[in-house]
Amino acid sequence: MDKKALDNLVQIRKLKLEPPDPSEVQGLIKSGRARLQDAKLESLSPESRFDLAYNAAHALSLAALRQCGYRSDNRYLVFQCLKHTLGLPPQKWRVLDQAHRKRNLAEYEGFIDVDESLLSSLIRVTDEINALVEAMP
Repeated sequence: MDKKALDNLVQIRKLKLEPPDPSEVQGLIKSGRARLQDAKLESLSPESRFDLAYNAAHALSLAALRQCGYRSDNRYLVFQCLKHTLGLPPQKWRVLDQAHRKRNLAEYEGFIDVDESLLSSLIRVTDEINALVEAMP
């Protein structure tokens, strides 16, 4: 964990310091893992799988941030903090950035166009986030 970088985000009021709540963290992990499992069901539509994978990535990423003792109300920032909470490399974070933009188009403009490549990448990165969260102390 890069505590200095996270504390800098607290100083500029992008994050809040908040002691981890083990039941909250476990609830986020449970939710993220269930959604990730469902996102892999090829019987579901690509749109549903994308929504499930995106929300799994967010729940697991937020669990990592909460485990480190921070909170954010901003979904995008939760993803950006993965570099500091789990050491996720920039190329992996870019997949989440693309997914976030697609999610916003769907959520706020009603336009969703999910391509299989992004969906596969999102599931793969979310699997990695899950493994990194599992390895957290």
